[in-house]
Amino acid sequence: MIEFKDVGVRRDGRELFAGASFQLHPGHKVGLTGNNGTGKSTLFALLLTRMGRGDTEVTLDRGEVSIPDSWHVAHMAQEVGATTQSAIDYVLSGDEQWYEINASLNDLSSVSDEQIGVLHQQFDEIDGYRTPTKAAQIMAGLGFNTSQHELPVEGFSGGWRMRLNLAKTLMSRADLMLLDEPTNHLDLDAILWLETWINAFMGLVIVISHDQAFLDATVGHILHVEQQKITLYTGNYQQFIRTRHERMAQQQQAFEKQEATKAHLDDFIRRFRAKASKAKQAQSRIKQLERMAELSPMMADNPFSFRFYEPANMSSPLIELTKADIGYSDTPLLYNANVQVTPDTRLGLLGMNGAGKSTLIKALVGELGVLTGTYRVSDTLKLGYFNQHQMDILDAKATPIEMLRRLAGKTSDAMLRSFLGSFDFRGERIDTPSELFSGGERARLTLALIVWQRPNVLVLDEPTNHLDLQMRQALTIALQGFEGAVVLVSHDRELIANVCDELFLVHDGQIEEFDGDISDYGKWLAEKRKQENSSDKSTSKKKVKKRVRNLFHVKQIMVK
Repeated sequence: MIEFKDVGVRRDGRELFAGASFQLHPGHKVGLTGNNGTGKSTLFALLLTRMGRGDTEVTLDRGEVSIPDSWHVAHMAQEVGATTQSAIDYVLSGDEQWYEINASLNDLSSVSDEQIGVLHQQFDEIDGYRTPTKAAQIMAGLGFNTSQHELPVEGFSGGWRMRLNLAKTLMSRADLMLLDEPTNHLDLDAILWLETWINAFMGLVIVISHDQAFLDATVGHILHVEQQKITLYTGNYQQFIRTRHERMAQQQQAFEKQEATKAHLDDFIRRFRAKASKAKQAQSRIKQLERMAELSPMMADNPFSFRFYEPANMSSPLIELTKADIGYSDTPLLYNANVQVTPDTRLGLLGMNGAGKSTLIKALVGELGVLTGTYRVSDTLKLGYFNQHQMDILDAKATPIEMLRRLAGKTSDAMLRSFLGSFDFRGERIDTPSELFSGGERARLTLALIVWQRPNVLVLDEPTNHLDLQMRQALTIALQGFEGAVVLVSHDRELIANVCDELFLVHDGQIEEFDGDISDYGKWLAEKRKQENSSDKSTSKKKVKKRVRNLFHVKQIMVK
């Protein structure tokens, strides 16, 4: 097990943890939560340091961290370098033991006959002949098709490289697995597959995630970092929220009682410390005040308080696609699309990776022209469009208040600062160039600029990718109160369930209404994945046989 005893850690002169004590056991699935900057990544770095891994060394200020010497750790890094190595080989390299033995067996020039026998015995012991199949299954679960296996890693986009990095991590024969935002670059079908994989993993998993549904489906413990304390809760995220709120209510009551006691003691000391007959009692009360443990008042949980303004003008329909074929270079990806966006639309788009959800979004916002059919928009349309591209084109040199002022004209600075404060841009962050912002801050700023422009249609393509749990909660509440139309693509099931009134399924080139809710879609995905795995089985078997054919050949020669 992992055990923390009275652990204290400082970084850059700031105390992150003080007196942290808890135990984590094999088989535990643990969600590591806490606001940005509280030290979650530092906790990962500390564990990696204690296990002789990682790029950043973290030392203890005090206390003790105990981890079994025999344990192996797998950590999902946040960057993947460009390499010509094939995708399947990159993933297989996550199983370091298999990869080393396999490399030796495929280059026998410097290996003696005796060593060959030992290598084959080791290969059998780790069930090495099935390892390529395991790698192929992990890649399929994360959205890769077999035609991508031999492509070089450098040929994939940043998001798909992160999927490769996750696949490589999952290949490890680890006792402890550290996953930092593993769902950030996944769509819903890959997230559902990952949930199943984590639940089946026999070791200890610690995961940082801002996806509440993902945490609820995978973890049985929450390790929460707050106010330099680390508290271990039993249960999934929903249970943690309930338990924490109960503790906070108790803390508030204790704080109020303590403040009343302090006031009474202060009043006694003020009135009687100068009187000789009461001096001893007054001194006793001074010592009582000094001994009191300092309690904190219950603070408001969420720093975000924004809302969408009421749209100025709306007519119906606002956007309309009729019998539209949509695609690229005269090649349709979607056929006969019929989508109508009215002021009352609350539409969630579902579909497997590559089915065409983003293609449909681009057609709805006018970025992609239809190949056939018609596309019409209302004269009253005022579009609020969020996607990764919108974040990337923020003026890197401009500050939040400068960008907002360009839209706001003569609006007072006080009003602009108040508005930005509702998105938690306060103090120096208001005057900080956006090039220095994190992904979450850029996402919040993009949303703020959209809100200010008072749209009547919101088209949101994965708006929560970089947002923490509190901002996701605030966005959900704001969208529930929005009086215009919403079209949403998201892997955040809580957001879809709480915002969307209807679901459309994009599949096999068609767009149709989905008869069911988001949990039914999970079942639909599982069935489709099962069908695809069956159809790919023969292809995968051929590749595996080819990969290990030489090993079998060498082994048969040795037997003879």
